[in-house]
Amino acid sequence: MSNIIAIVGRPNVGKSTLFNRLTESRKAIVDDFSGVTRDRHYGVAEWTHKQFTVIDTGGYVANSEDLFEAAIREQVVIAIEEASVILFMVDVITGITDLDDEIAQLLRRSKKPVFIVVNKVDNTSLENDAAVFYGFGLGDIYSISSMTGSGTGDLLDDVISHFEDDVVEENALPKLTIVGRPNVGKSSLINALMGQDRNIVTPIAGTTRDSIHIHYNQFGHEFMFIDTAGLRKKTKVKENIEFYSVMRTIKALEEADVVLLMIDAVDGLESQDVNIFHLAEKNKKGIVILVNKWDLVEKDHKTMKAFEEQIRVKLQPFTDIPIVFTSVLSKQRIFKAVETALEVFKNRGKKIPTSKLNDVMLPIIEKYPPPALKGKYIKVKYVTQINATSPMFAFFCNLPQYIKEPYKRFIENKLRENFDFSGAPIQIYFRQK
Repeated sequence: MSNIIAIVGRPNVGKSTLFNRLTESRKAIVDDFSGVTRDRHYGVAEWTHKQFTVIDTGGYVANSEDLFEAAIREQVVIAIEEASVILFMVDVITGITDLDDEIAQLLRRSKKPVFIVVNKVDNTSLENDAAVFYGFGLGDIYSISSMTGSGTGDLLDDVISHFEDDVVEENALPKLTIVGRPNVGKSSLINALMGQDRNIVTPIAGTTRDSIHIHYNQFGHEFMFIDTAGLRKKTKVKENIEFYSVMRTIKALEEADVVLLMIDAVDGLESQDVNIFHLAEKNKKGIVILVNKWDLVEKDHKTMKAFEEQIRVKLQPFTDIPIVFTSVLSKQRIFKAVETALEVFKNRGKKIPTSKLNDVMLPIIEKYPPPALKGKYIKVKYVTQINATSPMFAFFCNLPQYIKEPYKRFIENKLRENFDFSGAPIQIYFRQK
């Protein structure tokens, strides 16, 4: 990831709109008021067969006491350090403001190639107004409209001339998505694992708005982390922005391999957590439950067992799920959480040889055959695993239509007993032989 473009500027100049245009996606949330983007946001773009990474940042506000604006400033500084080229975005309609001057000073110190991108130049009469930005002394200016895309081609032609030649590999790493209700500690977990403040964390629910992809490569583990916005009940979603955040969280859950469902130890497993769990199960994702803030719970020698039992009862019938008790603040068992998730990833992709499946399952079925229906006996002849992204098995028999749900559940439990599929949903089909 050596070729990186960072888009910086004060709030509401159109950074996220340009980010979406360059990455040909709608990853970044765009709205008419300032302060929508908070965390650094990564996407992959391509221009004339060169691939590069684009970072969208929050609007930079100098010397502000506001909790979010101070955190956004830190994120912008990190993005500037990571980038090989910086797009300094300004607004032709507003002209140069004090905030633009502050950012220009910051960029001069960075010693990186800076391109001044004058946005909202939607017609030729505004072209002349753009000349005022030469006053920064940062080099050439590029008039664009991030809304229509005009001018972006010339900009990218010059930007890629600063790139090194490298090959970006297609991302085939396991994807772990962290989901949960607002304020359970999802971003804090990522920061604790990364050893730096990668995502903005505040005590205010709804701090994370976008789904943020993070490449993790430490301690012999390599995977993609996806941090998401907290999911609350639909009736509680008031703002447009939060609605978009929820949609992106659901999309992030759908692209995950393993879902880490984080719950608050103090509140316990609530109905919204159960809904998120069923959403992950319906999408056939690997699932790990993280009980965070475990250090805040008064406990005796039975507390953990009882808490675990409570969770499993609420999640029936799919109870074969690893549960890890963590405290992100004291970094308790956070690495165990990652190891467990990668174990579940392995289980989800596990392939059992057909001969072994038949050797194990056919004697069990012979001992406990499906109940006869209307005087007809069901004979299972053969079992095989179907090639799919999650474990899927076909049992070939003479009368598949007579097999009922309880027997399918019995077969699933026997598969889990004999082959470790912990955390991975299993699909079972009975077919005509």
